[in-house]
Amino acid sequence: MVASIEQAISGFVYSLNGVWDRKISLDPTQRVRVTFLQCPGSDVLIELVEPAEEKSPVQAFLEKGGGLHHLCYEVRDCDAALRLMRGRKAMLVKRPNPAVAFGGRRIAWVLTAEKLLLEFLEQAAG
Repeated sequence: MVASIEQAISGFVYSLNGVWDRKISLDPTQRVRVTFLQCPGSDVLIELVEPAEEKSPVQAFLEKGGGLHHLCYEVRDCDAALRLMRGRKAMLVKRPNPAVAFGGRRIAWVLTAEKLLLEFLEQAAG
């Protein structure tokens, strides 16, 4: 979580030796702006998230200092992943919804018993 993608990006690129495509997406549903860094030699993406407005759901986290917010897993089926996590005593935070940053693919959120916030990104159809 960052206050400004434009101000923070150069430090992340340097620290992570990341590659940035300079694309920033606005997700009006989640009220955030996001961008991604590609970690060289891997499929790992680092997402930087910035509140798009004062009432963004991520604003409170940023006011506490920001930092690592959650881990995201790409899954075949969000509903199946949520059923699995319910069996592991995770609490549903947000039901599956389309996400602008992922071309309309569905995302869902859970909070584990260990207070780890997890995002599930549904794979593209086909």
